[in-house]
Amino acid sequence: QVQLQESGGGLVRAGDSLRLSCAASGRTFSSYAMGWFRQAPGKEREFVACISWSSIFTYYADSVKGRFTISRDNAKNTVYLQMNSLNSEDTAVYFCAARSVATISRNRYEYPYWGQGTQVTVSS
Repeated sequence: QVQLQESGGGLVRAGDSLRLSCAASGRTFSSYAMGWFRQAPGKEREFVACISWSSIFTYYADSVKGRFTISRDNAKNTVYLQMNSLNSEDTAVYFCAARSVATISRNRYEYPYWGQGTQVTVSS
């Protein structure tokens, strides 16, 4: 099976930028879509961004559109989330997820593979 490992989280100040990475290892797929989700205390896990295998198709939650950018490097089996203009509302545990098809999805239930998450904390 595929294992996912997030990295790059930390404590930053409002207005700062941060880049998250998610590396896939184990039995990778010939093609797979990837997504980022986040979960704040007391809230359900919510969609942030997703990207197709080809990187042609991306989709963002309204709350992060224009500030976050998802990208991937298939040769490195890695997906990234560039986060700019961070604010306190972005504080959450961020998870990456994968599904064994190339097409995009914002539905967390369509992602069988998940990382353990990385904490992002934005101070005011």
